Amino acid sequence: MLRSTLLYLSNQQKIFQFVRRNGLAKKFAARFVAGETVDTALAAVATLNAHGIHASLDILGESVHNEAEARETGRQYIDLLDRIAERGLDTNVSLKLTAMGLDVSEELCVEIVHDVLARARDHGNFVRIDMESSEYTERTLALFYERFYPAYTANVGIVLQSYLFRTEQDVARAIQERSRVRLCKGAYQEPPSVAYPDKQDVDAAYVREMQALMRDGTYPGLATHDEAIIDAAKRFAREAAVGVERFEFQMLYGVRRDLQEQLVREGYNVRVYVPFGTQWYPYLMRRLAERPANLAFMTGNILKESVRRRRRR
Repeated sequence: MLRSTLLYLSNQQKIFQFVRRNGLAKKFAARFVAGETVDTALAAVATLNAHGIHASLDILGESVHNEAEARETGRQYIDLLDRIAERGLDTNVSLKLTAMGLDVSEELCVEIVHDVLARARDHGNFVRIDMESSEYTERTLALFYERFYPAYTANVGIVLQSYLFRTEQDVARAIQERSRVRLCKGAYQEPPSVAYPDKQDVDAAYVREMQALMRDGTYPGLATHDEAIIDAAKRFAREAAVGVERFEFQMLYGVRRDLQEQLVREGYNVRVYVPFGTQWYPYLMRRLAERPANLAFMTGNILKESVRRRRRR
């Protein structure tokens, strides 16, 4: 019921307009979204960089349904890459293929993404292609390996989700192809026919795939806030003699900032995923709807950090 309610709210334009004018709602969103403009996003990246943290910027918005919207999103990414280069910031970008017109036309999507990748190559930057729900997994990987990676090997990477049964095979392919992977658990509501329904099975798969990528992969990004898994990665790195320069931890903007800074102090590479844009309300609602437990997780992390700050005073 909670998931259905959140999804319903995410599509209510009148509620969105009200929420955007509501100071409390915007304050909550500001915890997890770096504002609505490129300037606010770049300022957030500059702050992260000052703390020794890398970033990945994502312009919010998914599933565009016409060519004009898709081309405008591609133009925004090209402008974003130019602005990053102008300011000399330490951040790459992440994008979703549905935002590039995949649901409109596959060839349109390929054309737009190639333009973005070409600009990333010009600036010596990098584009991470996000993974969406399982209905897009095969199409996304096919486009990545057949249309994007061969031409832009050094400038593009992919995301894999450990809760899918297929992911161990996809990890093996990534290792063979030497492609860069961000490994996450996955947040979409998937049927038990394609994904592990139990958290312990997702976690176990994540650890197996993480270790394979750390040992044999090409600079994997380990996207997790799970301290048990982070500790497992540290132990494996020591036992397998995997240097800290061979992988990085990745986390969400506004989540476990204390842990991000702790990992940097310990000498690990940390990258924070920084979403921004006017579509922050639908973004938050969809993220919470994908797994309603995220609401408790996010609220709990805010409370944890508040307690830690009070203790330091």
